[in-house]
Amino acid sequence: MPIISVDPAEYDAFRDELDDIVDQEGLTDLEDAVRTILEGIGEDPDRPGLQRTPGRIVRMLAELTAGYHVDPVKLVNDAIFEVKYDEMVVVRDIDFYSMCEHHMLPFFGRCHVGYIPNGRVIGLSKIPRIVEMYARRLQLQERMTQEIAEFLRDTLHPQGVAVVAEGLHMCAAMRGVKKANARMVTSAMLGTFRRNATTRSEFLSNIGREALT
Repeated sequence: MPIISVDPAEYDAFRDELDDIVDQEGLTDLEDAVRTILEGIGEDPDRPGLQRTPGRIVRMLAELTAGYHVDPVKLVNDAIFEVKYDEMVVVRDIDFYSMCEHHMLPFFGRCHVGYIPNGRVIGLSKIPRIVEMYARRLQLQERMTQEIAEFLRDTLHPQGVAVVAEGLHMCAAMRGVKKANARMVTSAMLGTFRRNATTRSEFLSNIGREALT
């Protein structure tokens, strides 16, 4: 059974592509809104250290939300192959960075994806790209986990899909309860991973988890 740990360098090029997707000039009207925020918290947006901050924030937002502008069909790019293989495929340790939609603060961690083919497999690099597409949006970790699983289900029609995400949320670490070490673990189990406890346990063992806690 293939078990693959992803080196982030393998999909850094895709992150660079995402950064170029959004037309930065189309977002320059947001700079005035950033200036208003700076003034609202008691800052002077014209002081030397902040003069270029509105532009930087606009470019940052474009980068962090580039997933809205990815065409899923082009993302897969015909990288689906007919193969007589029906054992579990696991891609683990996929780094992700996203922003919580409630406070627009970052959350980040690792995602682990498994599926059991039903005559079709997807190119290895596409799975980290799918994770990245959904992470680069304003998100809830629960929804992101489900979206990744459902996309693979609808694209491959496999026997089952499993996704586990582990995230550290700055909205819980920096504000509110201020619990810096609290991690959220979310899962989406579809098809045979939901129906069959043995299959589910095999996947969890392969990503280093005996159970979800």
